[in-house]
Amino acid sequence: MTTAPLRLALVGAPNTGKTTLFNSLTGSRQKVANYPGVTVERKSGSFVTPDGHSVTVLDLPGTYSLRGRSPDEEITRDIVLGRFPGEAVPDLVLCVADATNLRLTLRLVLELKRVGRPMMLVLNMIDIAKRRGVTIDLDRLSQELGLPIVTSVAVRKGGIDELLRRTDEFLSRADETATGNQWTAPTIGDLKAAQREADRIIAASVTLPAKPDTLTARIDAVVLHPIGGLAILALILFVMFQAVFSWAQPAMEFLSDSFSVLGQLIRDVLPEGLLQSFLQNGVISGVGSVIVFLPQIIIIFLFILLLEDFGYMARAAFLMDRIMGGAGLHGRAFIPLLSSFACAIPGIMATRVIDNRRDRLTTILIAPLMTCSARIPVYTLIISAFVPAKTLWGWVNLQGLVMFGLYAAGITSALTVSAIAKFFLWRDHAPAPFMLELPDYKLPRLRSIAIGVFTRARMFLYRAGTTILSMMVLIWFLASFPTAPAGAEGPAINYSFAAMIGHALEPLLAPIGFNWQIAVALIPGMAAREVAVAALGTVYSIEGGKEAADQIGQVLAQKWGLATALSLLVWYIFAPQCASTLAVIRRETGSAKWMVFTFVYMLALAYVASLLTFNLARALGIS
Repeated sequence: MTTAPLRLALVGAPNTGKTTLFNSLTGSRQKVANYPGVTVERKSGSFVTPDGHSVTVLDLPGTYSLRGRSPDEEITRDIVLGRFPGEAVPDLVLCVADATNLRLTLRLVLELKRVGRPMMLVLNMIDIAKRRGVTIDLDRLSQELGLPIVTSVAVRKGGIDELLRRTDEFLSRADETATGNQWTAPTIGDLKAAQREADRIIAASVTLPAKPDTLTARIDAVVLHPIGGLAILALILFVMFQAVFSWAQPAMEFLSDSFSVLGQLIRDVLPEGLLQSFLQNGVISGVGSVIVFLPQIIIIFLFILLLEDFGYMARAAFLMDRIMGGAGLHGRAFIPLLSSFACAIPGIMATRVIDNRRDRLTTILIAPLMTCSARIPVYTLIISAFVPAKTLWGWVNLQGLVMFGLYAAGITSALTVSAIAKFFLWRDHAPAPFMLELPDYKLPRLRSIAIGVFTRARMFLYRAGTTILSMMVLIWFLASFPTAPAGAEGPAINYSFAAMIGHALEPLLAPIGFNWQIAVALIPGMAAREVAVAALGTVYSIEGGKEAADQIGQVLAQKWGLATALSLLVWYIFAPQCASTLAVIRRETGSAKWMVFTFVYMLALAYVASLLTFNLARALGIS
């Protein structure tokens, strides 16, 4: 038995089930981090083979080639070649292929063979291939490629037993299969020649059914229609935002009532004073006013994960390619931008799938304009306070319609900024042609969806318990000290540090309709957008007492005019209120210049848009 763990690298094209195989091999014994110096995710794990070999496995980013045209491809190339700093050379490369679609993976296999590493081909999803009538002559395929081949069904219990057994056999003689490295960066001609060879091998070893499964083709005929497909995409997004209000309401009311009961308990148990104020106004009113939006965050992530697992995301990217190309964006930008609906940080990191640096940079610059989940608490608070809960045409929720409009405004502004950047910054650059492999439709795996939603909900709660809590402690301190002098008139908060800061900023924000309380809320909102909601809850709770703590939305409706509310909504479409996003922009672009540029242009857009909105509302008689 080998004492040192053997090193295994999983390589494959996107959508081949590579990560599912990784999860089946490692289970809970995996770690996720970033490679040193870059924001590309590093996912590693461990498992023990039936013969007792201890194996460390690395799930490498998906790639179609080792050319290194994007950060993802560079990581995979350098690790396979054994030249990535601090990363051990793999003892065995497992190339994972989708058994229902071997064409692009076999080209990658031919390229990997030239590296000379011990390698085995894994035909994943072999059960689906058989069900569709695809026959693969494994012996002939193995002979043509000069590689051992094993089949697997990564999603089924026992589906990787043969892979584990063959891995044991192969590891015992892996050194015998190693050859010298003959890889050089392929030219376009080399890739075309490799594809022709892959097609020849497929023709010799794979038999397709006389009547192929046309379910995917029939669905695509509808959802990829140039006009009907866009209408379906718009309908899906519309239903998603309607669900944010309609489906989440009972759970939100339960959480709101729970925090109200907890606040009442604090008032009943503790005497009036600093401790009661801290727990009630700083912790419960502050953090609780953000946690109450957790059901809406879950619904957004649920929709995104379901669409991705079903195979629709790639179709959405394909549909949007023409529209996005007109705005100077690459078609691949759609998926990072859609990911930014959840959070701009993973959306920006996902731009590494875009080969061209200018296309990638443009996508990074506009990703923060997409309406991330951190804006939902702000939008929901203001919409609930100022937009009546009416139903239009018997089925459309008016509040959900306004929310949809805000998301549409974010998308429109992102495309507009991209078009402007194309005209002024990249006038001599045309986006590269969009090539995308459309995966077959698959029923979403409920376990994977549940894990994904749970992970993101846990991250949101962790953020609420760390960043938001620390900001609320700071806001409570600023709003509570110094205390009002003896005989002072008006709320005690008027004499606090928070009021001093807010009144100092108020002249700058008064033209867009913001009062000093909003100014105070915007400052900690730099840490995380949703902190602004908690900050408003803390400031108005301390100012208004018990009733304000329980009914912050009603207090805002009394304190603000509709013009101010509309101005703040517009501000949050554009304003760069997240320091973490700016930090990721700096790391991803490798320059502070683009981070500063993003902050300045978004801040200018927010101020100008809010100024126009506020004054137009006033001109129309909206106070």
